[in-house]
Amino acid sequence: MSNSADSPQEPVRRPFRHPVRVLTAAVFALAGLIFVTSANTAKGTNIRTDSSLLKLSDLIQQRSGKNAALDDSNASLRDDIDSLAQRDDGSTKAEDARLKALEREAGTTKLSGRAVAVTLDDAPPDATAKPGYPDPQPNDLVIHQQDLQAVVNALWQGGARGIRVMDQRLISTSAVRCVGNTLILQGRVYSPPYKITAVGSPDSLKKALDNSPAIQNYLLYVKAYGLGWKVDEREAVTLPGYSGTVDLHYAKPAK
Repeated sequence: MSNSADSPQEPVRRPFRHPVRVLTAAVFALAGLIFVTSANTAKGTNIRTDSSLLKLSDLIQQRSGKNAALDDSNASLRDDIDSLAQRDDGSTKAEDARLKALEREAGTTKLSGRAVAVTLDDAPPDATAKPGYPDPQPNDLVIHQQDLQAVVNALWQGGARGIRVMDQRLISTSAVRCVGNTLILQGRVYSPPYKITAVGSPDSLKKALDNSPAIQNYLLYVKAYGLGWKVDEREAVTLPGYSGTVDLHYAKPAK
């Protein structure tokens, strides 16, 4: 997912003239260069079907599945630890209440309430520009990292008590990142459509979405090229508690 422009722009076309013979010679020279480069790259293999080209994609999917299994295992162990700690931890009721409040703020416990769900999706494969808009470029037809971040930021600003992206709860160290046309969130990989669910006041959450300049820009592409955008209000939603590691790898708490 690369960053899209603020608004669609008409491509600039410039006249380009050469004598026919020079152009023909250039075409043959370029074709020869492509054949040599292709041969060196393939090195005797079929570059369209060589399984080695699929290894990276397979590895990413494998690691994503492994991370999901580790998250489930970690969540189960955390539940066991909590159960053992609640038997007799020697703490006072006030300390227990303070701990539960911190767990709610940290997003490590379940959260239920009214919610708003936002779904974003790539444009259809055969998408064309609506009348009055320039022809789309490839980047105009896909969801970008900045689009997902805009929705998450607007929901926080709208007073969200908790947010789930796809099937994962966000916490303070969560990073919504895109590589290519996929979302990478906390070690797991997702493809569109992307669903973001926020628990909070539906009216405040929807107002924050409407007031976001970044989302208004995204909606221009929705209108022009058919990108997916759907906002649903939910009466009762339960977000899962975050079950991954909370260790900081690239930052340290300020003293």
